[in-house]
Amino acid sequence: MKHILIAEDEIEVARFLARLFELKGYKTTHVENGHRFDQIDDYAAFQLAFIDVRLPDRNGLDILHDLKKKAPQCSCIIMTGYGTVKTAVEAIKNGAADFVEKPFEDISAIEEMAERLIDTSRGNSGEADYAALARGRNCFLGTNAAMHQLYEFAYKIAPKNITILIEGETGTGKEVLAHYLHAASGRKEEPFIGINCGAISESLLESELFGHVKGAFTGATTDRIGYFEAASSGTLFLDEIAEATPATQVKLLRVLETGEFMKIGGTIPRRTSARIIAASHVNLEEASHQGSFREDLLYRLDVVKLIIPPLRERREDIPLLIQSLIEQTNEKIIFAEESIDLMVQYDWPGNMRELANVIRRTAAISNEGMIITPDLLPGKISGQSQPFSVPIQEESPANFLNEWRQFSDRVERVYKGDDPMLLNELIKEMKKMEKKTAAAMIHNSLKETAGNRERAAARLGLSKRQIRYYLNEK
Repeated sequence: MKHILIAEDEIEVARFLARLFELKGYKTTHVENGHRFDQIDDYAAFQLAFIDVRLPDRNGLDILHDLKKKAPQCSCIIMTGYGTVKTAVEAIKNGAADFVEKPFEDISAIEEMAERLIDTSRGNSGEADYAALARGRNCFLGTNAAMHQLYEFAYKIAPKNITILIEGETGTGKEVLAHYLHAASGRKEEPFIGINCGAISESLLESELFGHVKGAFTGATTDRIGYFEAASSGTLFLDEIAEATPATQVKLLRVLETGEFMKIGGTIPRRTSARIIAASHVNLEEASHQGSFREDLLYRLDVVKLIIPPLRERREDIPLLIQSLIEQTNEKIIFAEESIDLMVQYDWPGNMRELANVIRRTAAISNEGMIITPDLLPGKISGQSQPFSVPIQEESPANFLNEWRQFSDRVERVYKGDDPMLLNELIKEMKKMEKKTAAAMIHNSLKETAGNRERAAARLGLSKRQIRYYLNEK
């Protein structure tokens, strides 16, 4: 029989949970304090535990720690009241499977949570839910433990209606993680709207976020819905939140505190239930100490903080990541082992974005099946001083044009009867010249576009597939 431990000092709450699960055929054991918890004979008998974050004689996190140590297979749910959500989030970081807020609002959700966690504790096989969702969203996790812990934790807190702050260096994938959080939440069918707070001016940013009424300023010819209103039932992603001006920070603080905002030029408060995910490559705590970011706004944003590790801290994933990015380009190129070693050693200040750009550029200027040796890597990676370029083999313009002149002269001689060459042979020679012409013009265009195949193809009116054909069929 499935056995559930309930560590709760509020008798009514404990009785409710016990009755709820006993009616479903579960066995329950109730302890009202840490002393009674210490007297339990067989901790291994429990598949699931509901633990109040505050007991009379002991912190719920201490109970969690002791139980996970004595019964690692037991899944734990922390029960928390208003104002202790950060403690519950800390509990998840320390091994809790989930948390619920009291008073309970959705009993069916608690039942579903319990069933799922009990099944997990009984050893269900297969890919973890968080990893499966990440793979389906093209989120590259690799084998790095920190990335798996990050996405597993994100999966647990995604369904909660709490604000999330994502920090990480430029190019680490903050928006990718934000989309993942949205997909793992109950809002996944609702809009996901993102805005870069540093990419537009202060006046335009406020209009984009809050909307405006007709006549609010010059050019406001109609009412406009802002992102807070448009994303009211979904997720609003505020990228580079540190770039928001002080005036905008004040207005953002009001929305986070009250759920209300005012359109520019408007007089009627409006409400939003949008889930806020903010991101910054700047450490907001340091920015707050320096006075460039409001401390009270930081407190509102930093309910849950997710920090994405830079690529240099997950070097073991770089070879697999290179292969994944090559597959996304649909190009058949191979990086030599020496090249991969150099790329693993490189620090990647631009992180995932920089690596993706290097792979795309390499694929664009390389022939199908080409082996990418160290001399074909950017100088900053290979340590060589030459710029990033792939030598483009081409025939001398003078030689190519001379071949055409010679061929043209022969066509004239055949036509006049001065050359005994048969027509079929002449047509074969003509086809060879056609391919030579295409290849020569492609090489010339690649040279003029610094090896950029997309630009070269556009100039010639060809597709990249046609370019590959002509270069491989000389």
